[in-house]
Amino acid sequence: MTAIDYDLEFLEDGRTIELISIGMVCDDGREYYAANLDMPVRRIRKHAWLMENVVPHLPRGHGDLRNSMSKRWLFHYGDPRVKTLKTIAAEVAAFIQATDDVELWANYGAYDHVALAQLWGPMIALPDGVPMFTHDIQQEARRLGFDWGELPKQESGEHNALADARHNQTVRRWLAGQAWRGAS
Repeated sequence: MTAIDYDLEFLEDGRTIELISIGMVCDDGREYYAANLDMPVRRIRKHAWLMENVVPHLPRGHGDLRNSMSKRWLFHYGDPRVKTLKTIAAEVAAFIQATDDVELWANYGAYDHVALAQLWGPMIALPDGVPMFTHDIQQEARRLGFDWGELPKQESGEHNALADARHNQTVRRWLAGQAWRGAS
């Protein structure tokens, strides 16, 4: 098995889940990050928690791109990491399909998996090679007897989808090491 750890930042209201950004890291060293050009900007502006915790980590551009970014924008629309939902869906499918015998892992991953699956429509529309479920880091930690406070802490970048995916990989690998030690 090869693992892909991922994280999605999203807007959810109890009825819908709408993608803001996605980060994925694979055990083979590949990484993927994109922010959704089609995110519901007006609704996000009204969501204090997202504005404070997620929006500051969206692409801001570099150099001249950063200088040309309007102060009213939530992110830099010209940044190459900002893509349409259709493009993200195609690139994420290709990222996952590039790995044989893949496992998906996320932290508190139920909503992440729903938002991931919705890239392609209903669950039955998942592309070949995309797993129908995500392994949950929190569930694995509890199974091994750990509480959240005992897991490795994230150093920085919390609520940046790629930084969170990297941290998920760190925690998953740490848990695997603890399970291995406990088995011997």
